[in-house]
Amino acid sequence: MSDERLLHLAEAAGLSIDWVDANERPQRVTPDVLRSVLAGLGLPAQTAGDIDASLEKLNLNKGQESLPPLLTLDQGSRLALSAYFKAGQPFSLEPQESGQRTEGHLDAQAQLPAIDIPGYYRLHIDTHEVTLAVAPPACPEVTGRNGAAWGLTVQLYGLRRPDDGGLGDTQALEELIRHAAAHGADAVSISPVHAMFNAYPQQYSPYSPSSRLFFNILHSAPGSILGERALRQAIESTGLAEELDRLEQLELLDWPAVTKARQHLLRELFNEFRTGGNPQQQDFDSFREAGGQALEHHCRFEALHAALAGPQGHACHWREWPEQYQDPHSAAVQTFAAEHTEEIGFYAFCQWLIARGLERAQITARSAGMTIGLIADLAVGADGGGSQAWSRQAELLASLSVGAPPDILNQHGQNWGISAFSPNGLRDNGFRAFIEMLRANLAHAGGIRIDHIMGLKRLWVMPQGADPNHGAYLNYPFEDMLRLLNLEAWRHAAIILGEDLGTIPDGLRDKLAARNIFGMRVMLFEGDSEGHLPPPDNWSPGALATTATHDIPTIAGWWQGYDIDWRIRVGQEPAAQREEAVARREQERMAINTSLRRELQQDESLLLTPEQALDASATFLGRTAAPLVLFPLEDTLGLIEQANMPGNTAPHPNWRRRYPGDSATLLDGLVPAKRLALLADARRQASRRKPQ
Repeated sequence: MSDERLLHLAEAAGLSIDWVDANERPQRVTPDVLRSVLAGLGLPAQTAGDIDASLEKLNLNKGQESLPPLLTLDQGSRLALSAYFKAGQPFSLEPQESGQRTEGHLDAQAQLPAIDIPGYYRLHIDTHEVTLAVAPPACPEVTGRNGAAWGLTVQLYGLRRPDDGGLGDTQALEELIRHAAAHGADAVSISPVHAMFNAYPQQYSPYSPSSRLFFNILHSAPGSILGERALRQAIESTGLAEELDRLEQLELLDWPAVTKARQHLLRELFNEFRTGGNPQQQDFDSFREAGGQALEHHCRFEALHAALAGPQGHACHWREWPEQYQDPHSAAVQTFAAEHTEEIGFYAFCQWLIARGLERAQITARSAGMTIGLIADLAVGADGGGSQAWSRQAELLASLSVGAPPDILNQHGQNWGISAFSPNGLRDNGFRAFIEMLRANLAHAGGIRIDHIMGLKRLWVMPQGADPNHGAYLNYPFEDMLRLLNLEAWRHAAIILGEDLGTIPDGLRDKLAARNIFGMRVMLFEGDSEGHLPPPDNWSPGALATTATHDIPTIAGWWQGYDIDWRIRVGQEPAAQREEAVARREQERMAINTSLRRELQQDESLLLTPEQALDASATFLGRTAAPLVLFPLEDTLGLIEQANMPGNTAPHPNWRRRYPGDSATLLDGLVPAKRLALLADARRQASRRKPQ
C-alpha cells in the first residue's frame, strides 16, 4: 500500500503530518500513528480499500462541494458563494431574531453584498436555506471601574462558609464576590463548573467533565434558591446534619462522601418540591422548557448512567451500554424516559438550582460594582463516555483523546483522557454543538477563559489510553470558530480570555489579539534567558497577567522550593537530582527577585521573603500594560500548596484543597487586604500611564 495515499487521506482528514515541537525541532507523524488516529476519526486506513472508502466518506471523490448548513463571515465583508451558486441568482435575507427581510441578486462574482450588523441570518437562494453568522471585528474590550481591571482566580470547590457540607457552592461564591468587589476587584474567575458524572464521584477533575453544556449540581446552594427553612427541614428529614458537619471540618475535600450526602439532600428537596404548591414551580417549568432537547438528553443520560452501573457500582462508558440505549433518539431511550419521569425530573431540578445560583452570583457581582463579574472557565474537552458525547455523537470524537506533546509544561507529554469536537461533524451540523456550548458558558458570566485556546486551531489527539507521543495534530476550522466566538461574545457583552501556554502555532497569538481575545502571561514563565522579567511597560497589552495557574506552584511554594519536593515525592523527578534542582531554583529566584526589587527601587542584592515576594508581585503585575490582572486566591492568602499537579501525581491531592477560612471574611485579614490594596493601587498607576 502506498504511503502517498495514506498521507493524502490524513491531510484530507485535517491531520498535520509534519509539525514543529516546543523546542523548534521538526517532527513527522509515523504511518502507524496516522492509521490509529484516522481510525479514531472513523476513517479506517489499514488497506488500500479502506483508504478509498474513507476518501469517499469525506466526499473527496465527488467533485462538487456541498453547501454546509452554516457559513461565517465578517461584518462589512462580502461572502463568496461561487462554489455553490451562479452569478446573478436572486436571494432573500432575514435576521434570525427580528428585523427587515431584504432581497437582491448575487453580483457578477456570485458574492453576497456586505452585511453591516452582526448577528445570525437566514439566507434563501433557490431551494436552499443556509444560516449566516456575521461576526463583529473583535470581542468586547476589558474595562475596569477604578483604572486598569483586576480580579481574583478562585477554585470554587475550595471555598468555605458555615454549614456548606464540605464543598464550595454558589452561596460561598456570592460572599467572596461581595468582599472582592469591596476591595476594588472587577472580576472573579472561577474553576470550571461543568456537569460531572453523578453516578461516578471518583472522577472529579473539573477539566474532565461529562458535559460542557450543563453544570456540576454539587455546587448548588439550595438554601439560597428554595429558602433556608426548606433546606433545614430537608437536613432534619434525612438525618444528614452530623455527616454534613463532619465533611465541613475536613482539611481536604472528600468528593465521594460529599457527592453521596449532597445527592441525598437534593433528592429530599426535590421530593418536597414536586408535591406541588411551590411558588417557584413556574420558574422551574420555564427553565426546563427553555432547556429543550439538550437538557432532556442530559437528564436522561444521568438516569441511564446510574441505572446501567456495573456490578461494583462503576458506571460504564455509554458505548458499553446495551445497544438500544446508545442512541439518544432511540425508541428504547424514549421508553426508558417515560418509565423514569421522576428520576429525569430530579436531574432537571438540580440543573435549575445550580443555574439559578450562578445567575445570582453574576447579579451580585454587577450589583457590587464589578465591570466584568464572573469569568467562567471552559474546559478544552469532555469525557468521551459522558453526556455531551452521547447526545452529540456526530459532533464529538468519543474514540480519540486530547492531550499535548512534550512541552515546557510537561516534558513527557500529556493524555488528558477527554474527547473534543469533530471538525467535519461541526461543519456538517452547522457548528451547533460549539455554539450551544459557548452560550451555556456565557449565560451567567461576564467572560470566559478558554482552556488551551490553541484547540480552536488544532488539538493533539491520540487513541484512548495511548502514550502522548503516539498522537498527531488535528486541525479545526479556525476562522469559522473565531468568528462564532466573536459573535457570541458580542451578543453576551462578554470578554474572552485564552490560555495560550505550551506549543503554540505560528501567528496564533497575533490572530487572537487582533480579535481582542486575550492570552495569558504567567510571571513564572516570562523570564528571559537569565530569568529576569521584562519591565511592566513591556508586558503585552493583548494578554492578561497572573502570577500562577492552577497547574503550577503558588508563588510562596515556588519561592521556597516546595514544589521540588512534591515532584520527587510523586516520581516526576529523581531524588538524586534534588540538589541540582534546588541550585537551579536559587538562580531562578534571584533573577525574579532582582526584577521585583528593581521595579520597587529597592536593594536588588537582598532576597525577599515569600510574603514580601507576594506583595512585590502584586505591585509588579499591577503596573504592567496587561488589560487585566488576575491574582490567584492562593497567592492573595500566601498559601504554599498548588491546586493540581498535572500527570500521574498520586498521592498529591489534586482538586481537593480547601481555603483556610470563611469566604465572607477571607480577604479581610491584614495580609490579604494589604496585598489587594497594593494590587489595586498599582492598577490605577498603570491606567494613568496608558496613552490617551
